[in-house]
Amino acid sequence: MKKVRVFAPASIANLGCGFDVMGLALDEVGDILEMTATEGDGITITNRTDVPLPEDIEENVITPVIRKFFEMTGLSGHIDVVICQKIYPGSGIGSSAASSAAAAYGMNELFDCPLSDEEMVICAMEGENLASGGYHADNAAPALLGGIILIRGYEPLDIIQLPIPGNFYCAVSHPEIVVSTKVARSILPKAVSMHDAIRQWGNVGGLIAGLYSGNIGLVGRAMKDFVAEPYRKQFIPEFDQLREKILASGSMAMNISGSGPSVFSISDRREVATRAEEIMKEHFTSHGIGCDVYVVKVTNKGAKLLAQ
Repeated sequence: MKKVRVFAPASIANLGCGFDVMGLALDEVGDILEMTATEGDGITITNRTDVPLPEDIEENVITPVIRKFFEMTGLSGHIDVVICQKIYPGSGIGSSAASSAAAAYGMNELFDCPLSDEEMVICAMEGENLASGGYHADNAAPALLGGIILIRGYEPLDIIQLPIPGNFYCAVSHPEIVVSTKVARSILPKAVSMHDAIRQWGNVGGLIAGLYSGNIGLVGRAMKDFVAEPYRKQFIPEFDQLREKILASGSMAMNISGSGPSVFSISDRREVATRAEEIMKEHFTSHGIGCDVYVVKVTNKGAKLLAQ
């Protein structure tokens, strides 16, 4: 028998312009799994949190991750998983990715690390596919590897870790609204105009250039989304008005985190991020919506083992 206790962080996907190809890891919130491997076959999953999760293991994102690990390695065993801490599903800060990443990392540790980082991401993408109906790694890769990630391509998977400017602060608000990732993807157009495509890939280039140069102002100017945000902002009450208030307070950008309903802003000073945090909380409270708000630095830390 071997047992591990694993943490994987929350994450922000898309970063405005980088739909399905960019994401970053957050520092203070995430999922914790305890995983035990014994001889035999099968999977059991026990939820010890207050977060409602599917009772059928076939509907839990952890299950396909474990199966993919065994498929890729040719190994076998009975895996018992206890969910000790859980991001609320539908939060927009990588709930399914945190569980998927923790499961992939935990499996690799249980069986003496046969998989590379990219192969663990491939495992975690199985959980993302169950949650959203698509194989994407913009949450799963940063949840596993930490930092800011660019997915240059999926066929084959090509992951690039981008530099984190030293003065990069995020204010993140998770309102008590549930937005299904599948629903949020289903409302998107199947094609975009050439005009919008040009603006979008110009912003992706600007965002990457800003990260490499440490130019937070350029990062902020580039965090504009012409593909998903126009359709997804309907899930967030008075989204445009909230952004106006956030930018007026000194933040350099505000966007939807992943498919929403969480939103995030970026700034180069903690006090500005703290002002954004207060504005977000006041905004959602004025609409009768509770919310959790965080001010964090982007972290280089991804999934990791915890003391048992």
